[in-house]
Amino acid sequence: MRTLCSSTLIGEFFVIGFAGLVAMKDPDLSTATVWTVSGVAMFLCLVLCGLVTRPGGVALGWALQIALIASGFVVPIMYFLGAIFAALWWASVHYGRKVDEAKARFAAQANPSTPDAA
Repeated sequence: MRTLCSSTLIGEFFVIGFAGLVAMKDPDLSTATVWTVSGVAMFLCLVLCGLVTRPGGVALGWALQIALIASGFVVPIMYFLGAIFAALWWASVHYGRKVDEAKARFAAQANPSTPDAA
């Protein structure tokens, strides 16, 4: 699960950076505000790469997905991109867990623990 979720988060890292560049064109927003918000979100993406398998990591990832969709109020294309990344996040979590379960089953079959007959 970690690999799939981290890949999604790294993709989001770049999309948030590019969205920050687009948001800078809005005359109502200061450069400092745009890059503070974008920087925090980008930093969160990187931190979540390491926290995704810990308790609450997936929930924080969902919070980031909601925030990404909500950023569409500032940069309208982010409604679409946020929805795409939310779907990717769901797929990463869902299929990542299935892969982890399959790996565990395979490892259990490859190394059966049998008690000694002595």
